[in-house]
Amino acid sequence: MKKGILLFIGLFISVIAFSQTKQLTIEDAVFGRWYNLKTESLSGVEWRNNQSYTFIEKWSRIVQADAKTNKKDTLVKLEDLNKVLEASSLPKMRYIGSYEWYSNDAISFYDKAYHVVYNITTSKVEFYNTTDDKAENFNFCKENSSVAYTVENNLYIADKSDALFITKDEDKGIVNGNPYTHRQEFGIDQGVFWSPKGSFMAFYRKDETMVADYPLVDVDTRIASLKNTKYPMAGETSEQVTLGVYNVQEGETVFMKTKKDDHYLARISWDPSEKFVYIAELNRGQNHMKLNKYDVNSGEFIQTLFEEKHPKYVEPEHDMIFMKTKSNQFLWFSERDGFNHLYLYNTSGKVMKQVTKGNWVVTEFLGFDAKEKNVFIEATKESPIERHIYKVNIKSGKMLQLTKGKGTHSAKFNPSYSYFVDTYSSTTVPGKVNIVDANGKQVNNLVNAANPMTEYKMGEMNIGTLKAADGKTDLYYRMIKPVDFDPNKKYPVVVYVYGGPHAQLVSDTWLGGTGLWDFYMAQKGYIMFTLDNRGSANRGLEFENVIHRQCGQNEMLDQMKGVEYLKSLPYVDQDRIGVDGWSYGGFMTTSLMVNYPETFKVGAAGGPVIDWKYYEVMYGERYMDTPQENPEGYKKTSLLGQADKLKGRLLIIHGTVDGTVVWQNSLSFVKECVSKGVQLDYFVYPGHEHNVRGRDRVHLMQKITQYFDDFLK
Repeated sequence: MKKGILLFIGLFISVIAFSQTKQLTIEDAVFGRWYNLKTESLSGVEWRNNQSYTFIEKWSRIVQADAKTNKKDTLVKLEDLNKVLEASSLPKMRYIGSYEWYSNDAISFYDKAYHVVYNITTSKVEFYNTTDDKAENFNFCKENSSVAYTVENNLYIADKSDALFITKDEDKGIVNGNPYTHRQEFGIDQGVFWSPKGSFMAFYRKDETMVADYPLVDVDTRIASLKNTKYPMAGETSEQVTLGVYNVQEGETVFMKTKKDDHYLARISWDPSEKFVYIAELNRGQNHMKLNKYDVNSGEFIQTLFEEKHPKYVEPEHDMIFMKTKSNQFLWFSERDGFNHLYLYNTSGKVMKQVTKGNWVVTEFLGFDAKEKNVFIEATKESPIERHIYKVNIKSGKMLQLTKGKGTHSAKFNPSYSYFVDTYSSTTVPGKVNIVDANGKQVNNLVNAANPMTEYKMGEMNIGTLKAADGKTDLYYRMIKPVDFDPNKKYPVVVYVYGGPHAQLVSDTWLGGTGLWDFYMAQKGYIMFTLDNRGSANRGLEFENVIHRQCGQNEMLDQMKGVEYLKSLPYVDQDRIGVDGWSYGGFMTTSLMVNYPETFKVGAAGGPVIDWKYYEVMYGERYMDTPQENPEGYKKTSLLGQADKLKGRLLIIHGTVDGTVVWQNSLSFVKECVSKGVQLDYFVYPGHEHNVRGRDRVHLMQKITQYFDDFLK
């Protein structure tokens, strides 16, 4: 009997050893998480009603399931939908993508130049809005069954029968209804804002005529052609933005009488009565915000509800959240106590109470319960690297954690907020999807994802903490050890860095917040290391704004604490440490290479900011002020004067039509290296913007991998 058990165990171990022999390819490293190595989950989850939710299966059908019983039903098949579309002289769909529930019996979706409402009960198209083959930035209003969209620089509305010009600006420097306003800072992701009942539509009007043209070159034409873009650099002339309000019934537009000086219309909110629109207006210095109220019929300024000031910057990124039971009260996100929290106000501008409080941040507002006694939020209360869902009583502030299981959770609530779909993962859980009720009780388990990497040899990953350069702040790091790790060997290290605001690279999620390329590199024998330094996201205002007027300085000090830790490990080869990053990470990579030339042997910097005077107004001036206001800061952080310090091998990569970090940044560094007699490796991706996407990304990652193989391994 014992012999049989031992034989079984031996066979079991052999099977495991045999099965874990696959190796990641570079294609797996780039695309695997979205295709062959994707963890199981539910796609396109929407609630049809309080009891039933729907999701997309295999991009070819919409399936409905009961929240309590999990009984499933196929509602829409792609082949049947295409027959109906074809019969209505509408183009067929290649797959079912995003959709919304227009009513209990009809879904709403976009395809090519059409917005379609399809009744699943009658299997008929209820109506469709015809837009334009060149249409972009669609925004459908259920209340009036119309869709707003842009064609080039003008704004249109299409109802069930026709399309109307809202603006007719011939000058391409006047841009209407485009979400790329203020370069999408302050959380801006749309250019039009429908009123609650659909009677009005507010929209951004951006005047860029005074902004300097910036040349981008298209090399695909027979003779390379010029494509100018508007790029307001720090300290230079910026765009002027106003807010128009279009009256759907009258067909007329009134512009709100905001100030004419340089400032930002950061957030737009509608009053439930539709009589007023609120604008969070921010001065160009970005340290003084006013929440202003305007009359939509006259455009007249009514009052300032309240103001927020900070010596460094204020960053409003959320709209007002009005209550339905008390339409004169709303929630407002603010970092005024150092962390992003919710405050309850009335429309007279009086703060009634702080709803959430603590040394953690609210990362998302999810909604109110039916009686609006409680709010639901996503927050970092348990840990900066986790996300959980909470119910917070508005009156008492009492919090109830609704999600169980260490890791990162996200929620999709039903209309009455009695249930939500809880999707989560952790470093040890590939993925789970549950139905949870408003008191935190699990009603149903929908998905228990299998580990898609079971057949692959994977490097061991762990997440830990180190003290920042200030000696007191905890920083989170992620380390992935090489496959078949031997503690008696010495390994090269690649430090992957971003380091800037609005990004967090280390999280308690599947794979620890990284992609498969890190594991691919571990498979090749590298230790992969990432540290979220001060300046990165979701740790509070003081943690982030330590970079103010001196981008890169404290971030480098923290990254060097990570290197100090690496050097303390007996299996780290101190002579083979590399660094890699893109965008702000490219800036950090180049900064580390020139400031610590004896530490970093090899670096790969993609789309790097080289001098902040070449970066745009909205982001650049928030963190650095203007070059005129902060000449010492710009001089200290510029890498142009430090090119002669470069000792190791540095590969800089840039897209030729990068409209975010313009090509001038890295070209200026190349020029400086040439003038100083410093050797540099350089590679460009013609026609690519701020990153290399699509199939060409395989080429990019091959290039970076080969560079480390050639000079670090």
